[in-house]
Amino acid sequence: MFSNIAMSQISHIGEITETFDPLPASVNGPTMPTSGFLTMPLGYGTYVVLDGFYQSMFVVSTEGVILIDSPPTTDLLLKYAIGNVTDKPVTHMVYSHAHADHIGSAYRFAGPKVHIVAHEETLRLLKEVPSDSMRPLPTTTFKDNLNLVVGNQTVQLSYKGENHCAGNIFIYAEAAKVLMLVDVVFPGWAPFAALAESTNIPNWIKAHNDILGYNFTHYIGGHLNRIGVREDVLTQQAYVNDLFQNCKDTILLSATNDTLLGAGNLLPTVLKNNPNNGYAEFKVYLDIVAERCANITTRSWASRVGGVDAFGFENAYAMVESLRISFDILGPFRA
Repeated sequence: MFSNIAMSQISHIGEITETFDPLPASVNGPTMPTSGFLTMPLGYGTYVVLDGFYQSMFVVSTEGVILIDSPPTTDLLLKYAIGNVTDKPVTHMVYSHAHADHIGSAYRFAGPKVHIVAHEETLRLLKEVPSDSMRPLPTTTFKDNLNLVVGNQTVQLSYKGENHCAGNIFIYAEAAKVLMLVDVVFPGWAPFAALAESTNIPNWIKAHNDILGYNFTHYIGGHLNRIGVREDVLTQQAYVNDLFQNCKDTILLSATNDTLLGAGNLLPTVLKNNPNNGYAEFKVYLDIVAERCANITTRSWASRVGGVDAFGFENAYAMVESLRISFDILGPFRA
């Protein structure tokens, strides 16, 4: 089984020789300079900062800088990136969402003169964890929409419901036509594991249409080595739709008398080897269904987006579980 292979590799980590599919041209982004970060102007005082793994954005106004996210991988380099562009201070910091990998260096910019803006759900989530000095609590929150006006710049903040997580917001610099939504679309790449570790997969899927409802030239997804354009969103949407259909078809197939996948053939064998162990029965079933779905999807997409095979099983597993519990595609587990 897939899980046994993974555990074997962990047990003999010095012997790992696993290789993945060659990366397609879709992943190609700008070369990172020796400084460790790259600042790209996107027009109208709007900039994106890349470090090869994480992305943040800032907007320069006549009264100060609006900073969106402060990933710990960039840390102090982000101060240098802003200082290389303007001598205006950061007066407003926006949290895209609560996760530490995107705002874990926010303390570098926090202070009595800096307004920290986030969705009310982000404030709630940050309050639920033990005191974290790296992520100061927001000082301004909103529920649905907020136009953040600083000097001559306006950044539109919008919440369309839980997707990657509760409080994850759409951030739109209309003048520059730049849209930032973190951990939904990964331009040029397949989504990160478990469909970006999303807590609401139906709304995460819907978020692709929400993105396409904006008039944007540049899309900032928060991860990896390049930003995106509209075609990147359409490509990932097609991948997600394909994964959805492949997983749905596989679940439905498992409710038939299929020799390999048919639950009537598979599950009695598992229970025979593991008496009274319902977890074992379900574990084997879910692994086999997800693995088939992953294999089918990877064959179609490995040459089109990067890393499909790396997280193919995890993404298929997350989709299978969402289909079961959110979309009512239960396969053999229905009376």
